[in-house]
Amino acid sequence: MPEAAKGVVAFAHGSGSGRFSPRNQYVARVLQEAGLATLLLDLLTGDEAEDRRNVFDIPLLAERLHSAASWLGQHPATRCLPLGYFGASTGAGAALAAAARHPARVDAIVSRGGRPDLAGVELPKVQAPTLLIVGGYDDVVIELNEQSLRRLRCPKQLVIVPGATHLFEEPGALEEVARLAKEWFVRNLFRNELRGELRNEHGTS
Repeated sequence: MPEAAKGVVAFAHGSGSGRFSPRNQYVARVLQEAGLATLLLDLLTGDEAEDRRNVFDIPLLAERLHSAASWLGQHPATRCLPLGYFGASTGAGAALAAAARHPARVDAIVSRGGRPDLAGVELPKVQAPTLLIVGGYDDVVIELNEQSLRRLRCPKQLVIVPGATHLFEEPGALEEVARLAKEWFVRNLFRNELRGELRNEHGTS
């Protein structure tokens, strides 16, 4: 948590990943340098993650993420801060589903190589400004993101990073993801800083 943070971002990791993901930890450091607090957590226990059905149980993951958001809404250091979700792979579906079910809590969403389509019928209910980032060589995921973009009714944008594959392992690709995410969160969370204070005054979590 940086000094005088102006927002907080909770990370929802994809299948086979977790809070120690070097990619998400890198993005988190870039966000911290921009004045945003970050929360990286595992949405499943080790035993739960062994069952592949849990990895794709979007309602379960979304509820776990919302529980984390509720904790941030009660923690003295973060309760007044506007909230963003950063979702990767299946975690993006969970982030969008959680935001759709609790729209008053979430102020911005970023998806990295995500599966927003997994949010299903929840997609049109999302109100928070949403940025979808996909690698230019991630053909199937590009198509799924384009379909999801058409279903979203919130402020939205799809950015395709040229020459990048699903994990953004190419030189400069992850740096571009971090830059795009930082700009999106700064634009939307800093603008909603007052909203976070008002939300806290009225006891909304």
